[in-house]
Amino acid sequence: MSHRFDEPSLSGDGGKSVIRRRNGAGCVIMMDSSRREGAANPGSPYPLGATLTGNGVNFAIYSEHATSVTLCLADGSGRSSGREFRLTARTGNVWHGFVEGIEAGQRYGYRIDGPWNPAEGHLFNPAKLLIDPYAAAIEGRVTWKSPVFGYRRDEHPDPSVMSIEDSAGDVPWSVVVDQAFDWQGDRPPRIPLADTVIYETHVKGTTRLHPDLPEDARGTYAGFAHPVMIDHFRQLGVTSIELLPVQAFVDEEFLGPVGLANYWGYNTIGFFAPEPRYARAERGNDQVSELKSTIRELHRHGFEVILDAVYNHTAEGGRLGPTLSFRGIDNRTYYRLDRANPVENINFSGTGNTINIEHPAVLRMVMDSLRMWVTEYHVDGFRFDLAPALGRDDRGFSANSAFFKAVFQDPVLASKKMIAEPWDIGPDGYQVGHFPVGWSEWNDRFRDAMRSFWLGHPVALGEFALRMTGSADLYADRNRGPLASINYVTCHDGFALADLVSYDEKHNEANNEGNNDGHNHNLSRNFGIEGPTDDQAIGERRTRARRNLLACTLFAHGVPMILGGDELSRTQLGNNNAYPQDNQTTWFDWTATGQNREFEAFVAHAIRCRAALPQLRRATFRMGEQPVGHDDDPPAWHEPDGADVALQDWGRQAPRALQLRLSGNGSGAGDVLLLFNAGEDPVLFSLPPCDGGWRPVLTTSSPNGQPAPPDAMPDSVTIDGESLMLLADRQVFPS
Repeated sequence: MSHRFDEPSLSGDGGKSVIRRRNGAGCVIMMDSSRREGAANPGSPYPLGATLTGNGVNFAIYSEHATSVTLCLADGSGRSSGREFRLTARTGNVWHGFVEGIEAGQRYGYRIDGPWNPAEGHLFNPAKLLIDPYAAAIEGRVTWKSPVFGYRRDEHPDPSVMSIEDSAGDVPWSVVVDQAFDWQGDRPPRIPLADTVIYETHVKGTTRLHPDLPEDARGTYAGFAHPVMIDHFRQLGVTSIELLPVQAFVDEEFLGPVGLANYWGYNTIGFFAPEPRYARAERGNDQVSELKSTIRELHRHGFEVILDAVYNHTAEGGRLGPTLSFRGIDNRTYYRLDRANPVENINFSGTGNTINIEHPAVLRMVMDSLRMWVTEYHVDGFRFDLAPALGRDDRGFSANSAFFKAVFQDPVLASKKMIAEPWDIGPDGYQVGHFPVGWSEWNDRFRDAMRSFWLGHPVALGEFALRMTGSADLYADRNRGPLASINYVTCHDGFALADLVSYDEKHNEANNEGNNDGHNHNLSRNFGIEGPTDDQAIGERRTRARRNLLACTLFAHGVPMILGGDELSRTQLGNNNAYPQDNQTTWFDWTATGQNREFEAFVAHAIRCRAALPQLRRATFRMGEQPVGHDDDPPAWHEPDGADVALQDWGRQAPRALQLRLSGNGSGAGDVLLLFNAGEDPVLFSLPPCDGGWRPVLTTSSPNGQPAPPDAMPDSVTIDGESLMLLADRQVFPS
């Protein structure tokens, strides 16, 4: 045994009345003697968490290695424990008890005793108030003082020495919630994946500066579903709102002292609780009701809600992180530890720890959380941050892991959209194309091919063609179709679209990390001047490049995703890692200029074109699909003069001009034709024959995308440099 402990002195307690309690490792803990302790009634081991009944609350929590569990009820101030109840009933590894007379709104936490032995991965410390992993709401914030750490952090820090400081008052409280809510007959929109257009955005950032929202609604769940926002989403034409994390999270310790905060929210502490900072009222029940009302209102107007969820790690960080919940409840259960050196966390997330989803209790917690967000909040799907971490066991990543099997067979989750961020930082962490049937994936191969083609970077012709037609090389062999590919050119992580065409280099100085954070390989282009410019010619080239990139995102086979704010020409001033910028760097600027309004109109027109042309929304690969067409009439690629692209040419660098014909394949939808010209000079395209004649539907040469169609389309058309045109069969798309 390698544990160490210090015997506390009763001196220096500021006159506070204290009791001395010896924990499972023999360490003496000083605690406030004013707390009144008793034993709870046995209650039930299921469900886990705090369950409101007619005459009280049932509490249940999983801890395999604990020696005792104490439920703490907050006093009126919420700064310390009032009453305490020992959970003396234990069923298997679930500690449980029932307390009469408690109502919704009661704040509570746990103190859990057990061995303090860091060398073996045991970090029990009853001086620390702990958040319930199943808490339905959380109130309060972490104050970054030494009591929130399980080890000594005084003038002589030592992670092997247990801290005796009581953390009550410095950590959030769990809250008993009444989940009853009037959904008013809410029904999920159930938008087919082929018809889905995802809008990835942030609750606060989207609304914080909107001048037409009530002041108290800006930056809140309620503001997000205000009629002003609903009108914007409707006019844009998106179908599914993907929200950056709204599960309760914590700001990292190092951000506060430099005036920053965690904006993105990828630092979860409560998998069952909404993030309180986006609610107008702090009370737990109010947080829950406000988010449910927001989802109900979005559903009422036909929009799906997809949650960006973080189940790969928690806010407790590595071994030197705080003890807020899981670490103090049962570190060896909830986290993956180095088997050769259990004092260390395995870190596949880059944040210090990785959830131990191999453990049945942790897998159950994740599945219970997912089901809760569907049944209690009516969400329509999930995007999983660093998803390979959820599919790992001792042998590495597997699409047949216990987690994926559990999702597959779950009747609550089976019909929901499941989207993977298909990489983490662990061994073989890049898993694009390797997720199970029924899952979609963020396709960075698409992102990089589109950026390269339109912004002047090398890309093979076959690479560009495959990405435009659904990435058959990644998905066809696994019985997955084009809809497995989430196509995007920008997302929250990286440059905003306006910055992608305005900066050659990242500019993350405001993050206080010496500009060393964020990606360096951005495939961006500033068109001659770094950052903002009054040069009209450069400005027009940048705007046209944005139109090209978004048009390809919306017209390629797969599921398109656009970054919220890109339609408003939002800039982060070159910051490509704006996670700590909860300020005007990331908040949407709604004071749009005329040019920005034209770009917004272009995006809306492109989305309408996608919705009107089923040829762009194909759900399956056709037989024998390759970049060059054959067999069951797959996509056909041609040179500008109309000649087929030769098979041997797929490996060469992409020409800056080519055309793609997508057949209606006897569906009555007719054919569509995409003409691409990424070069700077105009190119004459010879058009293939079309029974009804071609009609221009969209051109990126126009600020709002609307072409001026001729009375009769000639056999050839000149496409301006750095632009594309979409044409459709006039017989089936007359206007």
